[in-house]
Amino acid sequence: MLDGKVAVVTGASAGIGAATAHILASAGARVLLVARRQDRLETLQQEIGDAAQFMALNLSDPSSASALLDHALAAFGKVDILVNNAGILRTSHHDDFDLDELDRMIAVNYSAVVRASILFARHMKAQGVGQIVNVSSIGAGIAAAGTGIYGGLKLALERFTEVLRVELAGSGVRVGLVSPGTTSTEIFEDMKSRGQPGWDEFLPAMQAGDIARAIRFMCEQTGNANAARMHIYATSETF
Repeated sequence: MLDGKVAVVTGASAGIGAATAHILASAGARVLLVARRQDRLETLQQEIGDAAQFMALNLSDPSSASALLDHALAAFGKVDILVNNAGILRTSHHDDFDLDELDRMIAVNYSAVVRASILFARHMKAQGVGQIVNVSSIGAGIAAAGTGIYGGLKLALERFTEVLRVELAGSGVRVGLVSPGTTSTEIFEDMKSRGQPGWDEFLPAMQAGDIARAIRFMCEQTGNANAARMHIYATSETF
């Protein structure tokens, strides 16, 4: 279904991003892997094979989106799919939140996604076809103590993505949100290393591949269909 397509996947060094890169490549796409950790990207490229290239990039840099688009066009000549998956999860009550983390969370979880979405949307609109998938979280709709900053940024991302879909209606460019529930990734291992319980300790979590399959489904829509929003919950979640 994705033969001949070119996909750019951010946050590709692990978890949902790595699983998405694998599954899009298995569907016939050529994939540009994007993340900070070059060693992880090299390993993933070797696993996928000739269909993959990588770019080590710090997405918190405001110039990263334009550099990414330029690199993708130089490497592949076009971009058909953008999956904005990179993100940072920090949770803490306002009394304890480390404000030094705030700017980086805003930069990666919101600003970088907005910049990439806008620049890639312009390219896709000019070529008359494209798919943008922004990975959010069910946390965007949950008012739980300790999640105000992470959930607030995801909520802002959802509104931006919904408006971008409206603005691109009829252009040939589809825009969608995938909002995962509790998914076992190294984000939870990072939480545990900071002395916090990982959310996957409270219920049987989904795996990264579960979310990657949803992203593939969104990218495989044809005709006049646009799968614009998908919420994916673990079967034991009661939110």
